Amino acid sequence: MNFSNLFITLGGGHYTSLSEAQEAGAATINYGLFITSFIRFLIIVFVIFLVIRQMNRWKKPDQHPMDAMTKKECPYCKTAIPSKAIKCPNCSSDLDDWKENRSRKKTSPNLRLKIK
Repeated sequence: MNFSNLFITLGGGHYTSLSEAQEAGAATINYGLFITSFIRFLIIVFVIFLVIRQMNRWKKPDQHPMDAMTKKECPYCKTAIPSKAIKCPNCSSDLDDWKENRSRKKTSPNLRLKIK
């Protein structure tokens, strides 16, 4: 439906189309143009909403761009892994166990077994 031809004349005359009323010089309220502009605006806003929603779905939750770029090295296989990794994806070693073993080694006394 073409809403652009909807209008109200402020004078007492009756006109069949908007162009006829404008040619006669009658004062009109063109509410059809407003409705058309409003529907176009709603369509554009809806499309932008869908695009932004899809982009948010592609982004992984709790993933900050700086966290994704920072890497650390696996102590076992020496490959680069994400900084928040708990388990190495390459060698499947637990990184928390390595920290615990390293801290135990620091706290335990050096015991040497001498065999004669």
